[in-house]
Amino acid sequence: MPDITKVRNIGISAHIDSGKTTLTERILFYTRKIHKIEEVRGKSGVGATMDFMDLEREKGITIQSAATYCEWKETSINIIDTPGHVDFTIEVERALRVLDGAILVLCSVAGVQSQSITVDRQMRRYNVPRIAFCNKMDRAGADPFRVTEQLREKLGHNAVPISMPIGAEDKFQGVIDLVEMKANYFDGDNGEKIRVEEIPAELLEEAKNRRDHLVETMGDFDDEVMHLFLEAQEVPTELLRKAIRKATLSLNFTPVMMGSAYKNKGVQLLLDAVGYYLPNPTEVVNEALDQRNSEQKMTLESREDRPLVALAFKLEDGRYGQLTYMRIYQGKLSKGDFIHNSSNERKVKIPRLVRMHADQMNEITSASAGDIVATFGVEAASGDTFTDGTIRYTMTSMHVPDPVISLAVTPKDKTGDANFSKALNRFTREDPTFRVHLDEESSQTIISGMGELHLEVYMERIKREYGCEVVSGKPQVAYRETITKRTDFEYQHKKQTGGSGQYAKVLGYMEPLPADAVLNYEFVDEIKGGKIPREFIPSCDKGFQEQLKKGLLIGFPVVRVRMTINDGAYHDVDSSDLAFKLCAMAAIREFYHKAAPVVLEPIMRLGVEAPEEFQGAVIGQINQRRGVILSTQTNNKYVAVESEVPLSEMFGYSTDLRSATQGKGEFSMEFSKYAPVPRNIQEELVKKYQEKRAAENK
Repeated sequence: MPDITKVRNIGISAHIDSGKTTLTERILFYTRKIHKIEEVRGKSGVGATMDFMDLEREKGITIQSAATYCEWKETSINIIDTPGHVDFTIEVERALRVLDGAILVLCSVAGVQSQSITVDRQMRRYNVPRIAFCNKMDRAGADPFRVTEQLREKLGHNAVPISMPIGAEDKFQGVIDLVEMKANYFDGDNGEKIRVEEIPAELLEEAKNRRDHLVETMGDFDDEVMHLFLEAQEVPTELLRKAIRKATLSLNFTPVMMGSAYKNKGVQLLLDAVGYYLPNPTEVVNEALDQRNSEQKMTLESREDRPLVALAFKLEDGRYGQLTYMRIYQGKLSKGDFIHNSSNERKVKIPRLVRMHADQMNEITSASAGDIVATFGVEAASGDTFTDGTIRYTMTSMHVPDPVISLAVTPKDKTGDANFSKALNRFTREDPTFRVHLDEESSQTIISGMGELHLEVYMERIKREYGCEVVSGKPQVAYRETITKRTDFEYQHKKQTGGSGQYAKVLGYMEPLPADAVLNYEFVDEIKGGKIPREFIPSCDKGFQEQLKKGLLIGFPVVRVRMTINDGAYHDVDSSDLAFKLCAMAAIREFYHKAAPVVLEPIMRLGVEAPEEFQGAVIGQINQRRGVILSTQTNNKYVAVESEVPLSEMFGYSTDLRSATQGKGEFSMEFSKYAPVPRNIQEELVKKYQEKRAAENK
């Protein structure tokens, strides 16, 4: 049993193309998990170890988070390499949900980019301490100290370098460790031989100043360090390390390191830092809710002798059936054990237990608190909690963003129907941001996701993995509707048939909720004096909710609405749950248009980077697409433009950007908010919807 204090569960996260997968490849090489380095877009066509899907190797991007483990000196490290592309944001969410620490990789040239901001927000959501690694120090324009400033300004980190480069760009030779005050050079074909020397004379003064700044910052976290600093005495290496660790774990400090994964420089120092500064499982507070005790919060202990608590955080359909990735928070798990799924109380046996190294499996007999493992043949959904049955705890689930784009899809060939359904079932189980539903009116299968690339990848996977070609319709934006003014309503529902009839009357008002409201719907009961009997009130609520699922402008869900009922009437014989539900639905239909409804559209936050000479073209394209420029910055002849653009205007943007920038521009996009569409576009959408309805009713 390994010493749990020597275990590190870390994720590697960053903006797309910052070099995460390349860095992971080097880590695996130096920890002797692999014997030959492969590049992400290598000439061998093999591709990096962690990008094991054919699609990842062709596109040169990471699509699925991949897990692996390795040993460095005395530390056991479980690593999850996550995608940088915002369309696969759920992969980052679920990785960070189960990890204890992270490496935030930044490009030394581009610095903090739009997706770095998103990843940082996700790390904050799960309280993950991190080390920042300024990669690509060998590239023209590399400046890790400017990146450190950006970490402070853009992300609000208390970021201070704990190393500094020896040279930069094509003269980048090695890294000075400011804690030990030694120069490190990386020799050999793959930088595997570390040569430690004294700091070059010309850099000694700067190194001393930077170490003093680091010591001064650490004084805020450690009194002993502060005392030595004020007395101008030397701070021993071990004491400084202890202070950096304490500061990093408090989430109030981010150590900044630098190197070049591609040029094999600085990676071993980063591995040392993972052991020195990132938490072991016992240093992280993990909580569960006790389902047998009205969801009381329980703090889990990373100990083997406690009842088992494990979280299934990712599912994958492997060659041998469903593979369920689990993080064990408490207790022990062995092959052949029976475990209980807390969400449905089902008891399942663990036939196989494995440790994953990308797509390879290594059989193990048992695992304990702090481990990340995978099991076969365990039916589960993403986010299910498993226990040994003596307790019924559930872990809090992860944040799942709503999809923003939909496509109508059908198999090209009717014979592919069975495989098509199989694929969709599997992908919806594996990926909570990928949704499938049947459009009742058109009987089409609609898939929804986080962006064009997200859906494109799934369509390609259906074709490759299930041999079923898919035809898709035009992408459909997930619009919403809302009301903009308070409107009173009064509606009486009366229906007389043979026997007892239906009678209900409701009065009240509908009003808009504020744009920043957490809930999309609120129901307020202000009935006094039994005007409507208590048992019928929930039926009114149900009726309102049912009707608001489909707005009357363009048929999309109505959000940000508060429905209040304050009066009504009933009949002793003819009133029923159904009568009040139908009455509530009809009240909305009758008065909806008086509440000045508007159509809302998803607005995306768009980050574009391109050479400076294309600035005019980039901004022109954004303006043409109804975009609002938020900021422009120029660094090293590259311009970075941040803007907000409606999703409906973004289809085909990647092609347009490439042609306008000679293929040199790149962009990332993520959902920001919903906002009203301009009046002329709303009229157009309403007209189209009415024409569609008229055609269907013929």
